[in-house]
Amino acid sequence: MTRDGITKLILRTSKQDRAAFDLLYRHTSSKLFGVCLHILGDRADAEEALQEVFLKVWAKADRFAVSEVSPISWLIAIARNQAIDRIRSRRPPSLEIDRARDVADPSPWPEAHILACDCVRLVHRCIDHLPKEKAEAVRSAYFDGESYAVLAARYNVPLNTMRTWLRRSLIKLRQAVED
Repeated sequence: MTRDGITKLILRTSKQDRAAFDLLYRHTSSKLFGVCLHILGDRADAEEALQEVFLKVWAKADRFAVSEVSPISWLIAIARNQAIDRIRSRRPPSLEIDRARDVADPSPWPEAHILACDCVRLVHRCIDHLPKEKAEAVRSAYFDGESYAVLAARYNVPLNTMRTWLRRSLIKLRQAVED
């Protein structure tokens, strides 16, 4: 059957024309069955998939748009997708659960957590040794996320002075932590 003939059968099927649907089945079922069989690898499964394909064609023929795309390509896409969906539905649901056991826990080990807590305490102790204004500025900038401009306004210093305070404070902190 020609491309135009298949297109006309699909368009008539979209209007619920059973005779056109029957002709469409007779002219395309062997090719679509071959697609399903190739993907599924099982004759009985391919036959069931083919039935589902034609149920979809009957229900969705009105979605077919006449264009440069071949009507048989539209039908093959439906058959291919149906066969792939059948393969996906075969997978046991516990397969994903079994794979979940192999996923590493991203949380740190207890030892790493303790070390991190010790490091945090050390940093806070070192900050406490800075002059009061500079310690408050460091906490506000790096723990609370306040901008240099906000901090410069709060402490009534020029913006570049605030940057210098914070940079020098970080250098002192690094030296204190390394010691």
